[in-house]
Amino acid sequence: MAGQDLLAVTEDNVSSVEQLVLSQEGQPQTHRSIHQISREIGVPKSSVLRIVHDDLSLKCVKKRRAQELTQSNRAVRLQRAKKLLQMFPDDKVDFIWFTDNKVFKVSSTRNPQNDRLYVPAAAAGIKKKQVAAERLLRTRTTFSRSVMVSVGVSKLGFTDLIFVDPGVKVNGSYYRDVLLSQKLLPVMREVSGEFFIFQQDSAPAHRARDTVRFLEQTTPAFISPDLWPPNSPDLNPVDYKIWGIVQQRVYQSRVHDVDQLKQRLLDV
Repeated sequence: MAGQDLLAVTEDNVSSVEQLVLSQEGQPQTHRSIHQISREIGVPKSSVLRIVHDDLSLKCVKKRRAQELTQSNRAVRLQRAKKLLQMFPDDKVDFIWFTDNKVFKVSSTRNPQNDRLYVPAAAAGIKKKQVAAERLLRTRTTFSRSVMVSVGVSKLGFTDLIFVDPGVKVNGSYYRDVLLSQKLLPVMREVSGEFFIFQQDSAPAHRARDTVRFLEQTTPAFISPDLWPPNSPDLNPVDYKIWGIVQQRVYQSRVHDVDQLKQRLLDV
């Protein structure tokens, strides 16, 4: 096998692999997979891999999910980001309270690629159909119970983890009268004193006229929905970092019910 790989590593094959494995300039997503290249140029997959790694010195990296942005999105993001930098220089960043909500389910989300099972090889006389069914199935409940949580964080401190009442729709009224008035704003005033900057994204309850008017009257300063750049979770540390760490730790072992899920969230 190693001999066949070496024979396949010709100058023409290296050139062909290089053209196919990389996206063409100005044309993203035009690259081929290792399997497609092998089939297209008639070279074993092991040879293609050898060329990619040894001759072309390329490294395989995993893509990340991201929001697709239009040119209009990009222009608005840039415009609003510049405006935010002008309004809130470095000496005010410590006073910005970032807020966000997230739904956590009792049944954790899992990557199916990591659900592997090792069983004796078929050569040993064991076939897949002879393995117990419960070992081969990845099961989940059809409708997993869940909780919605809200939190605010800043460099000066953070609020408690706030659980939204079961069955409650977070509309403008609930957001203002409960989450803001009773939960988030009192803690921010206690920690920051008379001055703080309140951040929120552009969720419907947040951009409601009554909500914007309420925040203008009750906070020293806040980043209104028309200032927050569109599709920008990467600007909110709760969204791009904290929730990910919480989720990773909460689901290190199986969660059995809502009460246990809430306690895990509080512990983390």
